Amino acid sequence: MGDEPRCPLCGRPIPADARQSLHHLIPKLRGGKGGPTVLLHQICHNEIHATFSETELARDYSTIEALRGHPRIAGFIRWVARRPPGFHSKTPGRRRARR
Repeated sequence: MGDEPRCPLCGRPIPADARQSLHHLIPKLRGGKGGPTVLLHQICHNEIHATFSETELARDYSTIEALRGHPRIAGFIRWVARRPPGFHSKTPGRRRARR
């Protein structure tokens, strides 16, 4: 269990059998193709994309620190921290409003 990667967003371990995915810190559609990626729990990745547009991610939230500092993401992290490392469910809360 100590060898498992940790999700940089929520800090929980990512078990090999957990749903997981790579997140492009700068979205591919906004110039991030081939750029840095981070391995996240799928539920954490879903929450990021439910919260931000591709433009917002590229412009204001292209680091883990910036993502963690957003109030909705911070609340999500507090919520998901109480769940087991392999936990997955539909993304809680409402999707961001389309502009």
